[in-house]
This record gives sequence, structure tokens and C-alpha cells, in this order.
Amino acid sequence: MAADSGARDSVNMRLRRGARPAPTHPHPATAGHPTVLTGATVVLPTGTVENGRLAVHGTRIAATAPENAQVIDVTGHYVIPGFVDLHNHGGGGASFTSGSVDDILKGIHTHRLHGTTTLVASTVTGDMDSLTHRAGLLSELAEQGEIAGVHFEGPFISPCRKGAHSEALLRDPHPAEVRKLIDAARGRAKMLTLATELPGGLDSVRLLADHGVIAAIGHTDATYEQTVEAIDAGATVATHLFNAMPPLGHRSPGPITALLEDDRITVELINDGTHLHPAALQLAFHHAGARRVAFITDAMDAAGFGDGRYWLGPLEVEVADGVARLVEDGTIAGSTLTQDRSFKRAVTVDGLSVEDAVTALSATPARLLGMADTIGSLEPGKYADLLILDSAYEVKGVMRRGEWVVGPQLG
Repeated sequence: MAADSGARDSVNMRLRRGARPAPTHPHPATAGHPTVLTGATVVLPTGTVENGRLAVHGTRIAATAPENAQVIDVTGHYVIPGFVDLHNHGGGGASFTSGSVDDILKGIHTHRLHGTTTLVASTVTGDMDSLTHRAGLLSELAEQGEIAGVHFEGPFISPCRKGAHSEALLRDPHPAEVRKLIDAARGRAKMLTLATELPGGLDSVRLLADHGVIAAIGHTDATYEQTVEAIDAGATVATHLFNAMPPLGHRSPGPITALLEDDRITVELINDGTHLHPAALQLAFHHAGARRVAFITDAMDAAGFGDGRYWLGPLEVEVADGVARLVEDGTIAGSTLTQDRSFKRAVTVDGLSVEDAVTALSATPARLLGMADTIGSLEPGKYADLLILDSAYEVKGVMRRGEWVVGPQLG
């Protein structure tokens, strides 16, 4: 079921009015103005180039420097692809799960300021009517190019591993209801997380695969054997691996082992220092490698905003010292993570190479979304989605589609 015409008109009106916030620290280089970045350490798919050059013409990366291009010296800095976030519920005090169009645009812009140039908006468990309405609203924003698509997290998840989802609203994944959500997103559904061991789970995985929607195993109480069966049925993603699933055991290896050992699975990881011990992250990288790891934020409203009380769907959340927990029982409730923090932690704390961190934050999720021909790496013909980082891996510039969201801050 699509959003009603009033919701569609509301989205279009706000976008026509220019509801997108203005760039931070604007720079004279804008979309359509040829630009060349020089002197940087440029991270390319083929390797890292010292004292590199990157040319931008219009919205795309150019093979050669355009005539009369503006030259910007970024010596001492890194230039890397913009981040791609597969799993994100909001930010900047705004919710993708319940906010207005203006709220959603505010949340999107907050994450762009932190380097996420492509974002999939995630829902949380709700009743079917509210989810289909939300899917229609988000699909309009996807059609306008503001988000890359819709991710449904719940309601088809296990009450044993519900995390920050309302147990009263959980349901088994009946294929007809799964299809209802897909249809409501009007071709913009990118992923659906479900507990595949529930009645209807395997049939729903097959349905999702048939419709080109990623079936993600998560919030699951599945055994090792049940997880293998779901992968064989067409599941291709592990939703925030380790979190909201049985732990790895030596006699009951559970879903973690099945998900790590299978080359068909891409594993999401929340690299905020709260959801995962560094050793668990290293375990995932050792078995899956950067090409099968996608760093996500699983962010909620407080990301890029601050501590306080928030709502995640129908559940109240307390954020203290940057950690979000349900008020009712203290369960971790998403994160306040932004992808620039995830990248910096990967390199400075987890000991990953810059190249592997770029792969996990850009190339792998872009490939998973079927968008690797336009985003995820710095190559001629792809969108000019890029970041400038200083030697401490702090964001000093963000360009999206050839336009500065954060103008170069090189002083």
C-alpha cells in the first residue's frame, strides 16, 4: 500500500522549497564547477596513492582535470569515498521511524555532515498499517534521491531476541504480510530483517530474494542448522552480527558461526565500542574479511545530537554518555554512532588499515545495495561522493554528488 497522495505532496513540496539544510562552511566549489583536489593521500580500489589528484566535474568524478578547474590543495589529508550506511533509524534529534518529512531530512543531513553520503532509512517494529504508511513516505524520499531505500527491521523477529522492539507488536513472518511491506515501498525496499526460524521464515526469505530485496537474518534465536537452511534459501546479510542472537558455543555454534563461515553472507557490525568488544570485531574480520563486513550505525535520534530522553517506536529511550538504553529494562536501544567515528575507531583502536576501513564503510555496502557502479569508490564516472580527512582521521570536508556539504576546512 502506497502512501496517500497528501503524504506524497507533502514530500514533494518540502523538497521543492529546498528543505535541505544549507552546507556547513561553504566553499566556492559547487556542483557544476570543475574541481581538482591535489596533494592528498587518495584511497582508490587499486590501492592508496600518495600525492594524488582527484578531478570532479558536475556530479561525477572525472578521468582528467577539466579545463579551468578550481584547484584545491589538500596536502597532508586523506581523500576517501563517502560512507554508505545500510542500517540507520535517525539522527540530529530526528527519527526516520516516526518523524515528519522535515524531521527525516534533518536526520539525513546530520549524517551527511559526518560523512555518510548514502543512507538506507530503517524502520522499527510497529503495526502493519503504520509500517506501510511509513514505507510509502520513505519511498518518496528515495525517489527524490535523499535516501537509498528502506530497511524494515521488525516486526518479524523473535521475542526471545527482541532487543529494543515492542514485544506486543511482534508477529511471525507470513509471506503475505512481508509482500505487503515490499509493495508499500514501491520498489524502494532494500532490506528486511527477520528471524528466519519463525513459522513462514524460509518462505519469506525466498519471497524477498525473488523480489530483489535483501533478506537479513537478525533478532533471531535460530540454531546453526536453521541458519544454514536460511542462507541456502537466499538470506545474504547478518543484521548487527553478535547482537540480538545466541552467543557462539562450542557445542551449539548457533547463527554466528553459520553467518561467519559462509561467503554468501555480508555481516553488519556496529563499531561504537559499546555493542562489540574489539576482539569480537577482530574475530569477524578474521573470518569474513573487509569485503564481507559492512560497518553500520544502527543510529537513533540522538546520533549527532546529545544525551536525553527519546522514543524508538513506542519505547522510551534514555541516552547517557552517548549510550542509548530502554528506560524500562536497560536494553541497548540502537546507537548514537556516526560513521566518521566508526571509521576513526576502526583505524585507531581496532588496528584496521585505512584501506580495509574504507572497504567496510563504503565499497562493501555499496556492492550489497547493487549500487557499486555509481558509489562506494573513487573512480571516474561514479558520483563525486567523497570525504577529506586530516591525519587524525577527522572530517575536514564532505562532498556529495559534486557539491560540498562541508566545505574544505584546511587551515
